Amino acid sequence: MAAHSPVQPGSLPVFGSQPENVEREKRLQRLLIAFIVAGLLFLLLPGTFLGVWNLVSISSSRAVDALSPAWVQAHGHAQIFGWIGTFILGIGFYSLSKMGRLPAFAISRGWTCFVLWTSGAALRWIAGVTEWRWRILLPLSTLLCLAGFLTFFATVNRHRPKTDQSHRKPETWMLLVIASTFGFLIALVANAGAAMRIAWDGGGPAFPHVFDQQLVALETWCFPVVAIWGFNARWLPTFLGLDVPRPRLLLSALVLTWASVATGFGGFAILSALLLPVAAVAALIALRVWTKPLRPPKIEGVHRSFPWFIRISYAWLLAASGLWVWAALGDHSGGIWGAARHALTVGFISTMVFAIGQRILPAFGGARVLYSPRLMFGSLLALTVGCALRVGSEIPAYEGYSKAAWHLLPCSAVIELLAVGLFATNLLVTFSLPPAHIPAHNGGRLR
Repeated sequence: MAAHSPVQPGSLPVFGSQPENVEREKRLQRLLIAFIVAGLLFLLLPGTFLGVWNLVSISSSRAVDALSPAWVQAHGHAQIFGWIGTFILGIGFYSLSKMGRLPAFAISRGWTCFVLWTSGAALRWIAGVTEWRWRILLPLSTLLCLAGFLTFFATVNRHRPKTDQSHRKPETWMLLVIASTFGFLIALVANAGAAMRIAWDGGGPAFPHVFDQQLVALETWCFPVVAIWGFNARWLPTFLGLDVPRPRLLLSALVLTWASVATGFGGFAILSALLLPVAAVAALIALRVWTKPLRPPKIEGVHRSFPWFIRISYAWLLAASGLWVWAALGDHSGGIWGAARHALTVGFISTMVFAIGQRILPAFGGARVLYSPRLMFGSLLALTVGCALRVGSEIPAYEGYSKAAWHLLPCSAVIELLAVGLFATNLLVTFSLPPAHIPAHNGGRLR
């Protein structure tokens, strides 16, 4: 998996001036928009809405075990694979086609991947929530997702650079993105194997608790987290005006992350957790996110707070890694573990996607301009406030330190739902508008 430098709004990103190339570009943009819209639907409905429902149910009964583990795992799967996975697959097809001029069949392969992937992600959610025919639907859903990913992998594996660079050493950012791709694949294989096992001899569509914790570490730290580091190394020097990343330190963060997940599956939970803060600090220093910029940031078309939310997301990453250690040392009621997971998935991953996504996706989707920078700011602010309330109240509520904290949990969920709604609305309206280069007398709208 690789990436392409963002297309600047106002210029049509095409393969060439020939009519067939222009038409191919339009088809590719439609494929990307389909993936993005599907990802937003997973984010809104089975992802965030189910999460709000789960949290309200827990808060009303004031008991963590009042909710089925299958529901919680279905929600998590919809967030990681249904939303983030769908986004990454769509961006992967688009960016690699732009960089390597994939053959014409790549677009039809993209639609095949889209159908397999979204069907599998939807069936996974249905099996976990309804438990209807789950012994069939659960393994089938994981196999469909795996087939979708392998379709993607087989297609982009044909990628070749525009010039002969076969003897050049891959750049560090690309090594991290490749590593995240293999993390993606391993997580899907692990899901499929576990689904088949519990479908054979399990009592319900939920993975055992310890294995689920290990699997979540693999699905988050080795997939979206590493991918974000890779894309940040590629884009943040331009977006934030930063100095170039430190490659050796960034690769050290990658090795430490994989070592953490491997030791976790080996049964060394505390050692696994202790490696994560070291990896997070190494990545933060390597990417120079909190250093003084060398140049003014590029914030054309987005809200001026964009650089600050990028930096805030790394504060969440450090908080998540620290909470992961605390949970490994003695999390009795699941509050610390839940706070760690939320700080990572919402605080770091979602904040980064909300910020970077609204920066690059309009340009990728046909040289469009983001509909509303104010909606962008509102979504990021609401997400940050909601996540802070959730992480800050989950520990005292679940661990029995404060009864009042139970009242804050539903509030945090509603605020995060608002953030997701603003983010989705901004992108959907953006994609519904004509590209910025189309003049008003041709049916477009000048901005």
